[in-house]
Amino acid sequence: MFTGLIREIATVSRYANNILSIRSHHKAKIGESIAVNGICLTVVRVNSDGFDLELADETRAIIDENRLKGKVHIEPAMQLGDRFDGHIVQGHIDCTGTLLRTTARSNGVDFFIRVDPKHILYIVPKGSITIDGVSLTVNDVYTDSFRLTLIPQTLKETLIGSYKIGTKINIETDLFARYIDHILRHRSAKKQVSWEDIDAMHALF
Repeated sequence: MFTGLIREIATVSRYANNILSIRSHHKAKIGESIAVNGICLTVVRVNSDGFDLELADETRAIIDENRLKGKVHIEPAMQLGDRFDGHIVQGHIDCTGTLLRTTARSNGVDFFIRVDPKHILYIVPKGSITIDGVSLTVNDVYTDSFRLTLIPQTLKETLIGSYKIGTKINIETDLFARYIDHILRHRSAKKQVSWEDIDAMHALF
């Protein structure tokens, strides 16, 4: 589990044969989970200047592998007893989005990101979303896109401020929205959803 708060801007030194080599100050351990641009990966080797992680075929089929170069966001998984900031992030990428446009504001920048319409159901106004591993709040949701506002601190401490129009972005949608939709979809078509059912779903979170 992660929080969506970036702990370091690291550097990709190599990506080949499903192995991603990262130069980082983080002292990783074999088997540790680390999110790279929001993707939960497992450390398979520790090097003198960083660590190697392995990407499964399922992961590679969803993300834009062209982004696995240069600077990247990293966040080690939470440890039991850590303070919980940000929001609940699994590191399971649902889809990629595309940066459509940006609009400057007095206290930040609006980012408009397009996604496949089938994922809009899980993007909730004023709800949480993770883009490239960064925990953010959704402002508005449209038919096939959504709007975020990034404050100066986020632009300074992440790579998002350097993104160009057309940049592909890893997106993890709202965990609760996905879970509730899954539960409702698998209820018997003959059974009405009662308030007791809704209370039971709420208790899960």
